[in-house]
Amino acid sequence: MENRSLTRYAWLSVAAALLTILLKVGAFALTGSVGLLSDAMEGGVNLTAAIIALFTLKTVERPPDATHEYGHDKAGYFSAGIEGTLILVAAIAILAASINRLLHPAPIENPDIGLFIAGAAALVNLVVGQILIRTGKQHRSITLEADGHHLMSDVWSSAGVMVGVGLAVFTGLEWLDPVVGLAVGVKIGYEGLRIMHHAASGLMDPAIPPQERAVLEEILDEFGREWGVEWHGLRTRQSGARRFINVHILAPPEWTVQQAHDLSEALEAAVRERMRGVIMFTHVEPLGDPAALGDGALDHQLWLEG
Repeated sequence: MENRSLTRYAWLSVAAALLTILLKVGAFALTGSVGLLSDAMEGGVNLTAAIIALFTLKTVERPPDATHEYGHDKAGYFSAGIEGTLILVAAIAILAASINRLLHPAPIENPDIGLFIAGAAALVNLVVGQILIRTGKQHRSITLEADGHHLMSDVWSSAGVMVGVGLAVFTGLEWLDPVVGLAVGVKIGYEGLRIMHHAASGLMDPAIPPQERAVLEEILDEFGREWGVEWHGLRTRQSGARRFINVHILAPPEWTVQQAHDLSEALEAAVRERMRGVIMFTHVEPLGDPAALGDGALDHQLWLEG
């Protein structure tokens, strides 16, 4: 059910992009404003990004298989990287169009109806963008969240364009229109670079956020006091919506295999109860064994030799 729900949100983004493109192109056709043209060009990027997000979600939601035993979560980072690149390309095109209009000023026609249509398109993106961001955070979907932030950057761009067009008409200073276009281009270019950086960081398997690690360590300490065990060698990484956790548990050497198994099951259940999307691997070792305490050094040496 959750997978179908996320895909439905992607279709919502596609529909919103199609609607806003029609509105923005109409606004540009009526006014001839380069600011509104830049807004319409970003609408085309929105549509491409929404389609990419749709196909990415279908990939991410596929279950693990023989060739991808840990699933397909990282496809979301590729989607975000492509989306950031598209935003950057749109920014460059907007800057080029704005510079050209700055060098060759032209009057704005039918500003009232043009601004009204652009405002309607911005309202559509505002609503859909907030829905995507909220849903992306709730389900830890970088694909939906990136698409939502993309739409919100479009909202702010549209707001700036409408202010610029309004000022150009009110003051008669035609150069204000392309200047606003330049500002919009710089702003969304920065947004594109930010999304690309976030995607690249995700591909590097970053550790879970500090606040989540603090919760995890708190659970481990609670189990240590309750079961009379110790822990070390905690390692974490993120892959899309999932968190992978590895930890070594030092248990009394007289424990049976059954006791060690019971501890591992109870610990993993407690972690999953307080942290969503967790896949945890617990390695039990005898308390007091010097070899157990050398695991971290051994891993580091193997990494250096590799």
